[in-house]
Amino acid sequence: MAAAALLRGVDRAAFAVAFAVRLREHGIAVGFSGIETFTRALGVAGLGSLSELYWVARISLVRRERDLADFDRVFAAVFDEVVLGLDPNARRGPAPRTEDGWAELPSAVADGLAEENGGGLPWVTLPPVDARDEWHGDAEIGVPQRLPSRLEGLADTPFDQLNPAELALLGAWFETALADWPTRRTRRTTAHPAGHTVALRPTLARARQTGWEPIELVRTRPTRKRRRVVMLCDVSQSMQPYATAYLHLMRAAAICAEAEVFAFATSLTRLTAVLNHRSDAEAIELATATVTDRFGGTRIATNVRALLRSRHGGVTRGAIVLIASDGWDGDDPDELAAGMARLRRRAHRVIWMNPRVAAPGYAPLVGAMAAALPFCDELLPAHTLRAMNDVLTAVTR
Repeated sequence: MAAAALLRGVDRAAFAVAFAVRLREHGIAVGFSGIETFTRALGVAGLGSLSELYWVARISLVRRERDLADFDRVFAAVFDEVVLGLDPNARRGPAPRTEDGWAELPSAVADGLAEENGGGLPWVTLPPVDARDEWHGDAEIGVPQRLPSRLEGLADTPFDQLNPAELALLGAWFETALADWPTRRTRRTTAHPAGHTVALRPTLARARQTGWEPIELVRTRPTRKRRRVVMLCDVSQSMQPYATAYLHLMRAAAICAEAEVFAFATSLTRLTAVLNHRSDAEAIELATATVTDRFGGTRIATNVRALLRSRHGGVTRGAIVLIASDGWDGDDPDELAAGMARLRRRAHRVIWMNPRVAAPGYAPLVGAMAAALPFCDELLPAHTLRAMNDVLTAVTR
């Protein structure tokens, strides 16, 4: 088969986006950079067979080993019985249909993938691999969203209604979503041609080679590093339905952003080392066993004060502090206000996640919540995946 015949007349960008959408429908995390790489590869690879197309797509779009099996199933469903438009008459004819019916692409994709001579699609797809992820013919095709479709159906489901498998999928999404993290300016500098400051010593050292004439100026600019993040999660009785979901977030933050994470009820427990375990299931199990006072009472003010006085209190300086709690506290609200004021002076930003904020008619009338609110930059619900996406957006803003 000639290289030009495999995808002749196909809009490569639309083809790459449509295939990426199909992969995301089956839970494969495909990023924008992968789609761009795949589009460019289609133009320079000189594809002459489906085998070559398979490897180009796999190398460009798959980033995790656990997605390989799903990728193979989707690729087989799309291309195993593909009809290539080699014959102009075949291209102008209607797509063949089996007894069960072949899945047609939406009109938006059909227009983008139409042949240059006005013919039909150069390829047709089989029905979806998984019946639970039905492809709707009238769906709008555009730039893929960050949320895979396996989680799209759970986007508005409260965390207390998710089963363990769905919570594990949630944890995998957290790791992907935390790839982009805010940075801060440091006092260190590095050589860069776009810098605004001339480094004297390197410039003079190079001038020795040009008769002490500074022909080449060495410019520097400040380096940037990831901003530190600290997360405190309430694991008391009132927060039990949401504790596991927040533990998955804490593990993703510890792994991807090198965050310091703590759990608290009546006492403070550091979970950074525990949640760095390679297996998410074992990490959550170890964290649950480490927190001995879980699902009991709550002492928020005592634990905030304990963090600031501990040897880990310095990590809050210039950090983004996330506090996950419903605000039900057994301590005096005045003590919490004093602790939060001290924490706010140290931290770069303080974000409070309260799952009860989403309740209709909610007002922060609880003593602890009312005392802490003036020292928080944002108060967010974080009770569903969509609300948690808002939290991550606020963090990376």
